[in-house]
Amino acid sequence: MIQPRINCAKAIENHKLLVEFDNGDMRKYDVSRLLNNPMFALLKNPAFFRDFRVEPGGYALVWNEDIDISEYELWQNGTSVADENCFSHLEGVHFDSQDDGAIKPSNHLGQCNESR
Repeated sequence: MIQPRINCAKAIENHKLLVEFDNGDMRKYDVSRLLNNPMFALLKNPAFFRDFRVEPGGYALVWNEDIDISEYELWQNGTSVADENCFSHLEGVHFDSQDDGAIKPSNHLGQCNESR
C-alpha cells in the first residue's frame, strides 16, 4: 500500500506535530520519543523545532540536511485526529511549493499544497 503524502504540517505544543496528509487524514505525532537519539537532539530547541519545511512531493518534514521525519513514520506512528477543532492549530501552516508554483488551498485549511 502506498503511504499518503504530507500536505501540510504545524508544530504544536510540547514537541508535537499536527500533520495533514493528501488523503485528508490528520495525524498528531509526538517527537518526544526521538529526542534521546543524538541525531534528533537539536529538536529539543523550541525555535529550531518549529523551523521545518515539507519536502517537495510530501515525502518528509525537513529541519536541515541531517534531520527529517518521513511521511511513513508520521503516518504509521502518528495518532489519528478526529477532532475538527484541531484545524485551528493549522493557521500559518508550512507548505512546500512545486517548481511550477502551483499551490492551492485544501478544502478546509486554506493554506496547504495540493499540487503533487
